[in-house]
Amino acid sequence: MEKIEKLIWGIIGVGDVCEKKSAPALKKVANSTIKTVMRRNEAKVADYAKRHQIPHYTTDASAILEDPEINAIYIATPPSSHADFAIKAAEVGKITYVEKPMAATYDECIQMVNAFEKANLPLYIAYYRRALPNFLKVKDLLDSGIIGAVRTVNITLYHPLKEADLQQDKDNWRVQPEVAGGGYFHDLASHQLDVLDFILGPITTAKGIATNQAGLYSADDLVTASWMHETGVLGSGSWCFTTAKSAEQDLITIVGAKGKISFATFANSKVYLDVDSTELSAKSQMFDFDMPEHIQQPLIQTMVDEVFGRGKCDSTGVSAARTNQVLDWICEK
Repeated sequence: MEKIEKLIWGIIGVGDVCEKKSAPALKKVANSTIKTVMRRNEAKVADYAKRHQIPHYTTDASAILEDPEINAIYIATPPSSHADFAIKAAEVGKITYVEKPMAATYDECIQMVNAFEKANLPLYIAYYRRALPNFLKVKDLLDSGIIGAVRTVNITLYHPLKEADLQQDKDNWRVQPEVAGGGYFHDLASHQLDVLDFILGPITTAKGIATNQAGLYSADDLVTASWMHETGVLGSGSWCFTTAKSAEQDLITIVGAKGKISFATFANSKVYLDVDSTELSAKSQMFDFDMPEHIQQPLIQTMVDEVFGRGKCDSTGVSAARTNQVLDWICEK
């Protein structure tokens, strides 16, 4: 990779995620700016560029890929187009940051990894929870050994049906498996399984059952799974996206020989520690954290730091491909 002085970004697909979560951070981080944004709807992309003070906009992704001044591309489209755009970005020599899940299938992920290895360029994926303080706290607690040897981990994620899903809106791509690679399981559980890859080590085998039980849209709405981490930790999970409101739950529990750690992925930033102890004050602790204004900024900072030789980013094409492989194993792709 040639030495660069500043990351000049082109964004392909400025939708909801670019409003606050990610794109504004690309402008706030030092040595990073946005030159051009792209969306197929001209009125919407023009409005986005105006509101976010972006100098150029286009409805043609090729205009970004072929711009010699742009040296970095952020792909924020739905998963079905990630591989195509990313491979093209590698071929024209641009550093790339891709929304999660990395692609529609594990095979597509490997094609992306190979393209960037061939081009000798970094490929980053937006699994931003790897850089958030609550998940880093979980990792620190585990690394400290406070709950002893880890035995098992369990995920429970139950969400009530969204009214919008009944409308089969073409913009609600998360329940269109041909666009999303799956359904809400692929969109949400990918975050959870990637976090577990980060804090407990890679998952080496997994199996599951995925079904469209309610039949309200085309994607699977109910998934159960079991897996093993390379460390020997066993995991299990249950995801349902058509539950009653009263059944809503978002919980990951890691159980060790001397205690447990519990936390949510989406609902809040609290981390609960319970350990075997004779001291009442040491038995149970709760840690809470403030989240950044732009939730992806901490990860983006590590990405930019790595490009300029100041640090390391923990969310790469290689790590994210592992998460896609687990999704495929569970859903038998």
